[in-house]
Order: sequence, then C-alpha cells, then structure tokens
Amino acid sequence: MQSRLVSKVRSGLESVGLKKHRSDSHSKSGESDKPKRSKILALILAGGEGGRLDVLTEQRAKPVVPFGGTLRLIDFSMSNCRHSHLPDVWIIEQYELHELNEHLANGRPWDMDRTYGGLQILPPFDVHDKDKKDGGKDDKNGDKDKDKDKDKDKDKDQGSGSKDKDDGKDKDKDKKNKDGNGKKTDEHGGFAEGNADAIYRHRRLLNKFAPDLLVVLSADHVYKLDFRDVIDFHKEHQADVTMVTTKLPEGDTATRFGVVQVNDEGRVTDFEYKPKQPKSDLVTAEVFVYDYPKLMDTLDSLSDDGELKDYGEGLLPQLVKEGNAWEFRLNSYWRDVGIPESYWQASMDLVLQKGDLNLDDPEWPILTRSAQRLPAHMLSSARFENSLISPGCTINGTVIRSILGPGCIVDAGAIIRDSILFDEVHVEEGATIERSIIDEKVVIGKQALIGGGAKRDITMIGKKIKIAPGTHVPAGEKISPKRIKD
Repeated sequence: MQSRLVSKVRSGLESVGLKKHRSDSHSKSGESDKPKRSKILALILAGGEGGRLDVLTEQRAKPVVPFGGTLRLIDFSMSNCRHSHLPDVWIIEQYELHELNEHLANGRPWDMDRTYGGLQILPPFDVHDKDKKDGGKDDKNGDKDKDKDKDKDKDKDQGSGSKDKDDGKDKDKDKKNKDGNGKKTDEHGGFAEGNADAIYRHRRLLNKFAPDLLVVLSADHVYKLDFRDVIDFHKEHQADVTMVTTKLPEGDTATRFGVVQVNDEGRVTDFEYKPKQPKSDLVTAEVFVYDYPKLMDTLDSLSDDGELKDYGEGLLPQLVKEGNAWEFRLNSYWRDVGIPESYWQASMDLVLQKGDLNLDDPEWPILTRSAQRLPAHMLSSARFENSLISPGCTINGTVIRSILGPGCIVDAGAIIRDSILFDEVHVEEGATIERSIIDEKVVIGKQALIGGGAKRDITMIGKKIKIAPGTHVPAGEKISPKRIKD
C-alpha cells in the first residue's frame, strides 16, 4: 500500500516537471567557467625576541605586550584575520611562548578554536637525526675502533687535502637534506634566524597544507585591514608577491623598514631593506601575500646560495628583481610599535584620538582575551583628563593623557602624565610619573619621581620592580624587571 502511494506521488511530480534527480541537485551549467577558489593560509610570525622594546620583552614575547590598556599587540593581526574571514591562521612561535599561548587560548577570543581549520600553533621543533643516533651507538664500540677510524681519517685527509675534506662535509650535508631523487626534504628544525628562515623551517607542514596563497603577517603593528581586499588585488594582478605599503608615519624613520619605489601601475620597481639613506618615504607594512609555489621555489633557490634570514635581505629583493612584485597601498592608520618611542607615540595617538585610529569600532572590533573585572572606581579626589582607565582600577589621584591597565591603583596626591601603566601598577601617595612606560605589578613609592624634566626620553620600568619612596628615576632610564626565582 505504501509503495503504491509513493509511486503515485512520484508520477504526479513527473507530470508537472518537478521530479529532481540527486545527481542534478548541484547545477553543472557553466561550472567550467567558474574561477578556482584559492586555498588561503594566514601565517603570523610571532617568534622574535623583540629586543628593541628593551625591558618590556625581557620576560615576555613581543606579541603579548599590552596596548591600549586591555589589548595585546597580536590582537590586531588576529582580529584582522577574523574579520577578513580567513579560515586558517597559523602562528610561528619561538621566544617566551608560554604567556603567548595562554593569551591565544586556542583561538577562542577570535572564534578560531574549531575542530577543522582555525588556529594552529607552530612552536620550535627538532627532527630525528639518524646519523646522530648511530653515532651514539658507535661510541660504545670501544677506544680501539675509534683509534682505527681516526688513523683512517688522518690518511684520507693527508691524501686529499683540506678542500676535499670540506667538500665532503658539504656533500654529506646536501645528501642529508635530499631524498633519493635529489629533491630537498622537508626536515629542517631548530630555531629560526629570521622571518624568511622561520617560514622555510616549517615548510614540511606548509607543504602538507599546500595553500595557493600565503598571507604573511607580523604581530607588532597597530592597524586595521581587510585582507580580502589585498588578496583580490593579488589575484587580479597574478602577482608573485603583493606588499602592503604605507607612507612613513609621522615622527618615525624609514631606516628601520623596507623601503619601496613603485611605478604608476603599482608594480614595485625597487626595494631596499633598512637603508641608511632611503630613496622614498613609502615603506612596507609587514603584510605580504605570496603565491605559495613561487615562494617555496624562491626560498629553495636562496637556501642553496646561503643561510636564510629576514625576507628583506634576500627573498623580496629577488622577487622584485624578477618583475612581478606589486604594492597595495594602505591609506589608513598604521604604526610599527617595535621600539619604545613608536609604542609610546601610538599610545598617545590612541589617547588623543589622532587620525582614524578607532579601536572601538563595532564594525571592526579588536578582539582579545582579558579578565572580567568591575568598572574603574573614581574616588572623590580623582582628576583625569584625556585618559583611558581600564576596568578594576582605583583612582584617587590625577591622571592626564595616560593609559592605565586593569587593576592599577593611584593614591591621593599622585600624578601620572603622558604615560602608560600596565596591569596592577600601584602609584603611592605624592608620587609623580611623566612620559614613562611602567610594566605590570610595579610599585612606585611615596613622593618618588619617575621621568620628567627637560629631557624627553622615555623612562621604562620592568615587571614587579619596587621603587623606594622619594627615589628619582631620571628621564630615559631603563630598569630591568625583577628576575624570576627558580
């Protein structure tokens, strides 16, 4: 009875032309005309020591240096990836990675803690070294065999000379890094010597993922950018590499950036890495889109010629020389905050709402992982002007053009001016802080003076330092953080 009913329903559908076959549920008309959807991977380089930030990075990775009170520097790259709907984001780590991993929280703040895709961490790694293992076994064979081997090696060296000896080492090295067909293997662990080297050392995993395009980002820049615009531009021009460029920020120097020159079409015609005498004020914003196969071929070739370090030293000059490097101009706010002066300036830009630096945009929020705390408590004697006061703060003194991280305490009579305080700093009664960066859990004693005077250099105090009452820390002084006990 049921089968008859089904047959009648089917015949009725056929009569009105509504029958659909499962094979026809996905239309194939014009399928061959559709452009292939690119497989895209975002790679954030977060492994550098960040030594130029001095005391702020002696005990933390630069990507997790606080910014704006409640954010961390890596939040900008992560949030831009999230809002650009990039499904796969990998992070290369190396230095002080524990606090960084705690902040990343498996990608949860950016909705990247997924079963498939999402965030993946690439820490430093080592590879199985069979020669080393076999060598350890040989050590157990006794001194007699060792002496015989030494005599044989000595005879060989005397017969062939030092040049052949060195050539033999090179051949062994080449043989170790190649398979039976003479192709390079993907085994190359250890600590990276630069950003190009960092990419190349992880090529085994990158090759396994096999992206069409690799979006390479840094983790110490303040900016907002929809990477899809850069990717579309890159694909339209069929570029080998697209560099995001920007005009040199006010007060900065081009000698610490990659400096480019472009023609009217936007093709990069010249690239200089940290030149002593820059030819232009157009600099790279440390955002690159690479054609992945071309990138790997170029890195393979460069690694044959010598050690890989930063991509500004070999990779980008080579791609520019070949003539298929393009620029994508970023005309909104961007600043590299990898040195104290630029970090301080970006913080002041945020306080003074300079330009289009808006980090509270509901259309493009900068997402982060932060502790849940009550709103700041402003007591009756508190006075503040043009400042950002984070949750959990208790203010009983004066705060002018400054940023205070969560949980800071400013006692009565204390004055903070043009400064940045990280989490849980305590400024005691009558103390004064001017043009300074104070790391977390520092205590500034009563009547102490930090910075100030005619000198305009930034004063910096590291983690958990206690400044005795009445102490004067001169402008430009840098006090290293308290050492962590074993």
